[in-house]
Parts: sequence; C-alpha cells; structure tokens
Amino acid sequence: MSIATIIITLIVALVIAFVAWKVLKGIVKFGLIAVIVIAAAWFVTQGGFA
Repeated sequence: MSIATIIITLIVALVIAFVAWKVLKGIVKFGLIAVIVIAAAWFVTQGGFA
C-alpha cells in the first residue's frame, strides 16, 4: 500500500465515523424526547398531580 492509499483510507474512515456520530446523536435526541413524552403520558394517565 502506498502512502496515498493509506491517507485516502483514513480520510474515508473519518468521514464515515463523523456521519455515524451525527446520526447516533440524532437517534439519541429522538429517543430522549420519546422517553419524556411517554413518561409525561404515563404520569397523566396515572392521575397527574391529584
């Protein structure tokens, strides 16, 4: 393998890792919002503050 091949491979790996990180952060945010909504709905159906 030449130096150029190694550099290109590293750049591609970094780009893929960056995209995966962005996607995972989005999934985590969506998951947290979903948990909060479900918890609020459960709380309300249990009688709320009464």
